[in-house]
Amino acid sequence: MRKIFSASLAILLLAGMVPLLGACHTTAGAGQDISATGHAITGSADRATPK
Repeated sequence: MRKIFSASLAILLLAGMVPLLGACHTTAGAGQDISATGHAITGSADRATPK
């Protein structure tokens, strides 16, 4: 059962990365995409933090 779960999780993670990797054609583009994702996560976390 654990092997099935691990395999399923790996497939889901790889499937989730396809749109991210398909959006950039160069290493620089990949870095920009990853950076933009990080900035979006940081912004969401900042907005969700109670003040």
